[in-house]
Amino acid sequence: MGDSSGGDGPQEGREDGPHQNQPLVTDGTPLEDAEAALVLTHGRGASARGMVQLANEVHEEGVAVLAPQAARQTWYPNSFLAPVEQNEPGRSSGLQAIAAAIDEATDAGIPHERIMLIGFSQGACLASEFVARNPRRYGGLAALSGGLIGEKIDPEEYASDDADLEETPVFLGCSDVDPHIPERRVYETADVLEAMNADVTKRLYEGMGHGINDDELATVSEMVAALVAE
Repeated sequence: MGDSSGGDGPQEGREDGPHQNQPLVTDGTPLEDAEAALVLTHGRGASARGMVQLANEVHEEGVAVLAPQAARQTWYPNSFLAPVEQNEPGRSSGLQAIAAAIDEATDAGIPHERIMLIGFSQGACLASEFVARNPRRYGGLAALSGGLIGEKIDPEEYASDDADLEETPVFLGCSDVDPHIPERRVYETADVLEAMNADVTKRLYEGMGHGINDDELATVSEMVAALVAE
């Protein structure tokens, strides 16, 4: 894939936060020609460009790639298991960066049901949190080595009469011994999203560590292919 004509541009028209006015890296099919879009969020110490490389492994023709960049390569300073206030304003600013990327896609005429969020580590936590707090039908969510953000997860905080993910396909993949992501948080995340009517698949890989394996890539590839399937 080559860079689309969108290039790297600052986000405008948003409230100021640490991740606003950071680059939105674009790749894949140009937005004006795309049928679907991927919004990819990177992990701590990583980059949007790195997520574009991941997208290369799962890409389909007709899919635009949008990857927000975190300031100083970190979305929020502390563990995602810390009290939420200890990760502000980075957490909220990161959620806003995802919203801005989605707006780029919808402004180009791509509907939400053809927009898939993919995140790894910190980015997986942020993507999970975004979908749970902005429920609607999406093209999908792949949270690789991550989960909902906070010291404790209260399902009631996400529940409301209109909190419906409308069977959005969700894939949660993680090691059973990940040093950063407790196994219980993957289950808690799955429970919250299932209660919001998501179609959740979760897989815990024995002894994998903190990374992405071939099975996860194959699953994400299938989800991306479904975005443009007739």
